[in-house]
Amino acid sequence: MEGKFLLEMQNIGKYFPGVRALDGVTLRVRPGSVHALMGENGAGKSTLMKCLFGIYHKDTGTILLDGDEVSFKNPTEALQFGVAMVHQELNQALSRSVMDNIWLGRYPTFGGLFVSEKKMLADTRAIFDELGVSVDPYKIMSEMSVSDRQMVEIAKAVSYNARVIVFDEPTSSLTEKEVAHLFKIIRALRDRGCAIIYISHKMEEILEISDEVTVMRDGRWIATEPASELSMEKIIRLMVGRDLESRFPQRKGKPGEVILSVKNLSGRYNHLENVSFELRRGEILGLSGLAGAGRSELIEAIFGLTARRGGSIELFSRIIENKTPREAIKNGFALVTEERRATGIFGVLSIKENATISSLKGALRLGLFVNDGTLRRNTDWAINEMKIKTASQKTQIRTLSGGNQQKVIFGRWLLTQPDILLLDEPTRGIDVGAKFEIYRLMAELADEGRSIIIVSSEMPELFGVCDRILVMSNGRLAGEVDPKTSSQEEVMELSARFL
Repeated sequence: MEGKFLLEMQNIGKYFPGVRALDGVTLRVRPGSVHALMGENGAGKSTLMKCLFGIYHKDTGTILLDGDEVSFKNPTEALQFGVAMVHQELNQALSRSVMDNIWLGRYPTFGGLFVSEKKMLADTRAIFDELGVSVDPYKIMSEMSVSDRQMVEIAKAVSYNARVIVFDEPTSSLTEKEVAHLFKIIRALRDRGCAIIYISHKMEEILEISDEVTVMRDGRWIATEPASELSMEKIIRLMVGRDLESRFPQRKGKPGEVILSVKNLSGRYNHLENVSFELRRGEILGLSGLAGAGRSELIEAIFGLTARRGGSIELFSRIIENKTPREAIKNGFALVTEERRATGIFGVLSIKENATISSLKGALRLGLFVNDGTLRRNTDWAINEMKIKTASQKTQIRTLSGGNQQKVIFGRWLLTQPDILLLDEPTRGIDVGAKFEIYRLMAELADEGRSIIIVSSEMPELFGVCDRILVMSNGRLAGEVDPKTSSQEEVMELSARFL
């Protein structure tokens, strides 16, 4: 691919206490191209982009924009120079309208005093028409889906006449139809000369949308190659520095006797209706279905997060209630939630506090005092067992990569020694190496006799790790398939059964 570079980041270095986050990283992006940025969690991708966007200040290196050296003091300055970033975690004024969010802080005025709502509306509609976005400019953000809110964020970037747009894990919460629409918008931006930097762990997407791919590992640049010359196997090898013999580890054990029996479970405040199934000892049971099918609602009802209208739960042939999460934990259940940043971690607390918060009872001394030595030993176990990359136990969990945050959450629940793990999208937004570690952990736990229910929107994942797959459709159980003999097409047909 010929042509000059619109953006050049040369020998970028960034250091945090005890951690070298970036070590001489170089990234060059051409105008009118989609440049993918890949690497394991903790490889430095987001840190590099935050150095570009003015969220972090680089310690070494040079940034050139259209040949001129720049060093943005903050995101506002970056936007003024035409560099925009669509973050994975959307940070929007949810109580305000779509228009307000796009033009916040720079409302068009007349007479220098009064906001021109007429111009604001016209400009918003012009951008939406250009991008093919069908969103009501007056709609309140909190009333919108994640995908529509993301489209608003993209429109905001375009409103700055951005020449460089960074997309950080943009499809982590989107359906296939919404992903197709996003790709259409990205290609339109590319065709008008924008330089697109696309961060994702989904290799199928990378190979479909990208022109070039840069791979990072441990804060360093590893390779930049045309996407047309890459395969999934080569990307994995570049990312992790070794061959993964299989994307899914081999299982040794086989499911045993039934330990959990759910009968006619219905939700009080959701659309779950008469769901019945059994779970065996040492089994990994998948839950598939379209968005809104009731998968998350089912495991939340089992865990006591949401109220049941009817039905029963039997554990080891004994009726249990699980009216609250506290009761569920006492009965040997653990839940890894879908939105780890919102409901999984305590961002301002340390790794030690996050890892041990559910097992404090086991660290009590004389029934009254928490033994800090026990907490430290338990945290060391979690860090070593989960292979968590961190400078120390005292590190704030919010500074870790998404995959390492997820590993801390897994460690937290394993310290409670659960019999049944409920996993809601446990590998969403994490890289192939971290995914393999979680799959390995799931296989080991199942071989030890623990039972797992996993909700996943990734069909290859369900077919790769599960013994059986239950398919939900509109709050009801539509059927069951055997991953060894079934197909993804059969699962999709069952997903639409009650629509």
